Amino acid sequence: MIRRGGWVLLGTALSVVTFAGIAFAGVTASMADSFAPAPAGSGGQVRPAARAVPEDRITVAVAVSNQGSVATDVLAPYQVFAESERFFVYTVAAERRVSPLSGGAHLLPDHTLAEVADGALPEPDVVIVPAVTDPADAKESRLRQWIVERHRKGARVLGVCAGSELLAASGLLDGRDATSFWSNIGSLKRDYPRVHWQRGRRYVEDGRVTTTAGVTSGTVGALRTVEELAGKDEAARIGKGLSYPGWTPDGPTAIPVHHLAVGDLPYALNAAFPWLRPTVGIGLVDGVDEIDAAAAFEGYGGVSFAARTVVLGAHAAVTTRHGLVLVTEAADGDSRGVERFVVPGVADSAAVGEPLRAWARRNRLAVELPDGGRRAGEFGFDPVLRDLAEHGDRRTALVTAKFSEYPSSHLALTGAAWPWRSTLLAASAVVVSVGAGLVPTVTRRAVRRRRAA
Repeated sequence: MIRRGGWVLLGTALSVVTFAGIAFAGVTASMADSFAPAPAGSGGQVRPAARAVPEDRITVAVAVSNQGSVATDVLAPYQVFAESERFFVYTVAAERRVSPLSGGAHLLPDHTLAEVADGALPEPDVVIVPAVTDPADAKESRLRQWIVERHRKGARVLGVCAGSELLAASGLLDGRDATSFWSNIGSLKRDYPRVHWQRGRRYVEDGRVTTTAGVTSGTVGALRTVEELAGKDEAARIGKGLSYPGWTPDGPTAIPVHHLAVGDLPYALNAAFPWLRPTVGIGLVDGVDEIDAAAAFEGYGGVSFAARTVVLGAHAAVTTRHGLVLVTEAADGDSRGVERFVVPGVADSAAVGEPLRAWARRNRLAVELPDGGRRAGEFGFDPVLRDLAEHGDRRTALVTAKFSEYPSSHLALTGAAWPWRSTLLAASAVVVSVGAGLVPTVTRRAVRRRRAA
C-alpha cells in the first residue's frame, strides 16, 4: 500500500510539473512577444536629432528603461503634459538606443541620464517613472540612482503603476504613503515593508512624490501634477480634451479595491496559452496621439495577451503628435503573419497614408480603424476595448480594462462571451499533464506483467 501511494504521488507530481512547464513556456512566449527585440537594422538607422530643451518652460523628463517599460505608463503622462504649452516633455534613458515598450512597440529616447547629470540639459522639474520589466535588477541601478538624485535636487516624482516598485527599490518611498497596481500591492508590502502601501486610491501624494494605481491611472496622476504646477484651469482644459471617464479636477481619488476573481481567468489563460492566437498588425501614422497608440499596444497585446502584435509604419520610425519617436517595422515587406491590420487614432481612411494602404493591399488585408466608431467624449482606450470584444471576446476586454485599472461600466461591448481558444488549449494541457502523470503507473504495471510472464 505504501509503495502504491508512492507511485500515485510520483504521478501527481509529474502531472503538476508538466502542466506548470507548459504554462511557464506560454508565459515566457507571451512576455517575449510583448517586449520584442527592436526591428532589424533599427539600431544604426533611426537616430533623429532630439529637440532642444527650452529654459522657459516647466520641464518633464519621462524616464524609460532600455530593458523595457510599460507603454501606457510612458505615453499617457507624456501626452498629458505635452498638451500644455507651459510644459516641455522629453524621454530619457541610460543609453540613447531603441528600447522596447509593452505590446511590441519600441521607443527611441530623446536623451541620456548622463546628459542631465552632467548639466548638458536643464534639471527636470518633474520626473515620470513608469513600470519597467525588472525594477530591482542591477541593470537598473543607474536609473534608480538618477531618479533619487533628481528628487534630491528638487524635482517632483510621479511613479506610474508598478513604477512605484522602481521607486521603492531606490529607497525613495521609505516612510512614505504610496500606491501601485492593485495586484502588486500584496508582494510590495512583503518586499518593501517601510513603505505605507495603500489600496483603492487612484493616486497618493506624499510631499514631492506621487504614485498612482495601475496603467491608465498615470493619466489622472499627471493631470493632478499639471494642476499643482500650472493651475486648475489648465488641468481642466487638458482633462476635458482627453475625456478620462469620471475625472474632474475636484473629483475623489478613491477607486474600487480590486482583487483576483474567477472572472479574471482569461488574463491567465491568454498569457499562459498563447499558441494559435491571431497576429494583429498595428499601423502607426505620423502625428498619432500618444494615448491612442498606447491603447492599441496594450489592448491587443501588452495587457490582454489576446494577440501577437507587429507594429508597422510607413518608414522605420514614426513621430507622434507631440514629438515622440516610435520605431516600427517598415511596411514594405510581407505580411509577417498578420491576420488583422488596425490603425489606431485615425477616423478617416484617407489619413492612413498610401504606404500603409499599399502594404495592406499587397497582403490582402483590410485597413481597420477602431477610431472610426469613436464617439465624442471618449478616452482613447474605449474604441480599442470595443474592438477587442467584438473580434475576440467580452470577458477579455473587461479583464483588460481591470488590469489597466480603467473604468469599464460605461462600455457597451459586443462579441463572444469567453476566450474559447485559450480555454481549449488549457484543457488540452490538462489532458497531456494527466497522461504524463499516468506514465509511472503504466510503466509499473508493464514491468509487473513482464515479470509475471
